[in-house]
Amino acid sequence: MKNVYLAAPLFSESERDFNHKLRDEIRNIGFNVFLPQEDSNNIKNVNHQQQVIFNKNLAAIEKSDLLVAVIDGSDVDSGTAWEIGYAFAKGKPVLGLRTDFRTLGIEGTVNLMIECSVILCTGVSELLNHLKPLRSA
Repeated sequence: MKNVYLAAPLFSESERDFNHKLRDEIRNIGFNVFLPQEDSNNIKNVNHQQQVIFNKNLAAIEKSDLLVAVIDGSDVDSGTAWEIGYAFAKGKPVLGLRTDFRTLGIEGTVNLMIECSVILCTGVSELLNHLKPLRSA
């Protein structure tokens, strides 16, 4: 099975709930999914906690076959933007999920550097349709 790194904001209950739902949808079509809020950010009582989390996430991006990024909001979450850039620089396919209808007007849907780094999907079903052929690619 191919590995997906799911990059997304995880700072509110609604964001974490959406991330769980999306992880489950991606798993259901045949991928392993690394979800940082569960697979690395649950570190407690460890010296250098931030460095441990960073290293786990970095290793998971390295191991992943592709990255899915939730890019909702008035601006893309800064951690998610970093994960997109790193995966893109590594030559990994990056799919951006934007369910938010806000745009930057004539400048585009999201920041130019993000928009040109991702395959932009505007809904979960569109994202899953883009992922399905990548299961065996």
